[in-house]
Amino acid sequence: MLLFVATKKQAKQVIADKAKSVGMPYVTERWPGGMLTNFPTIRKAIKKMAAIDKMEKDGTYENLSKREKLQITRQRAKLEKNLGSIADLSRLPSALFVVDVMKEHIAVAEANRLGIPVFGIVDTNSNPNNIDYVIPANDDASKSIELILDTLCAAMQEGLAERKVEKIDNKDAEGEEAAAKPKRARVGRKPAAAPAEETPAAE
Repeated sequence: MLLFVATKKQAKQVIADKAKSVGMPYVTERWPGGMLTNFPTIRKAIKKMAAIDKMEKDGTYENLSKREKLQITRQRAKLEKNLGSIADLSRLPSALFVVDVMKEHIAVAEANRLGIPVFGIVDTNSNPNNIDYVIPANDDASKSIELILDTLCAAMQEGLAERKVEKIDNKDAEGEEAAAKPKRARVGRKPAAAPAEETPAAE
């Protein structure tokens, strides 16, 4: 799973749109410190959001006081703003895609620490040393960012489609293999011999 990261104004919307198009998580608000290095804590916050949603569905929410409802609603809105876009991120991402590696230096540092590969749009004012896959481009131009993301997401969609076909082919092959195997005859127990009829005793 690829995590898209871009909190600068020029890239926020395009990152959100492109990440959604390929079903990937993204961060466009402030990067939550420790999001990768302290991932279990982030997962707890996401679970809290799910717990609030459950309260609304099962009727618990309706039994709360007006003040409690207001507090929970505000808490849910804050969690949604910061973590809603990564709600489906159940494990650490396989890689990061970062727009403006200088602005997102905390995200890059956390990924480096955990050995997570980083793809980054690197402008002339940025240091490429901590980026595994450097994409030299203007990280302030929305058109430049969009062009790179279009190419990246098209490749990802192609890869996801190929993986889906492979899974179907493997499933079909397994089915054919199972059908081709000769069925073993069931070995049952021999029926017990019927007891011999007793000869009536002579009177």
